[in-house]
Amino acid sequence: MKNNKYLVGICTYNEGDKIKRVLAKFNDYESYDVLIIDDGSTDGSLTGIPRDKIKVIVNTKTFGAGYGTRQIIEYAKEHGYESIIFVSGNDKDRAEDVFKLKNAIESGFDFVQGSRYLPGGFYGQMPLYRKISTRWIHPMLFSLIVYRRITDSTNGFRATRTSLFNDPRINLNQSWLDQYELEPYVFYKAIRLGYKVTEVPVTKIYPPKIEGYTKMKPFSGWWSILRPLFLLGLRIKK
Repeated sequence: MKNNKYLVGICTYNEGDKIKRVLAKFNDYESYDVLIIDDGSTDGSLTGIPRDKIKVIVNTKTFGAGYGTRQIIEYAKEHGYESIIFVSGNDKDRAEDVFKLKNAIESGFDFVQGSRYLPGGFYGQMPLYRKISTRWIHPMLFSLIVYRRITDSTNGFRATRTSLFNDPRINLNQSWLDQYELEPYVFYKAIRLGYKVTEVPVTKIYPPKIEGYTKMKPFSGWWSILRPLFLLGLRIKK
């Protein structure tokens, strides 16, 4: 399927109409190819998508967000993509912001983090508890362990050079990274290993509450995102 040097990777699980809206927006096939990891969906949400333009890998059961992200990375490596752009499957990212990620990669950065909290970023009708956790708690703890001020450490809208994952010091094949731990793990490693890292302002869209904000469970999901900060910060994991 490879036509471009950029791969847009999207993980999805029972996202209903939201994944259809994502694919309707992220359709600049002259600029990037699109890969979907369907992590065991049972709602038929990917029925009728244009398989001639979009590559779909279907998991027979649900493995987790980190597992799906690892599948995207392995696909990009196997097919020779220079860079990966990670996009949410629940319609929270804006296709117009892709150029900001790409421009940063083109200017020499290895890891580009989208930030809704930088000047020029936007986050819409975010629930208060998510604003507190994503703007203050997680970025504060993350900044402490990487010795660098980071404004948005939980936003999955980001871009990386595929070559980053050839570094043997970045070990994605650890079972504790199968859920939400993998994203902060990679971000942490990119900074601590001395790669060129930057943040760019992006928009984070929050859909109507009836559609659900996230698949994350209130306690186990947030512990999954916070856990790497303790394990890596205390050098228990590497």
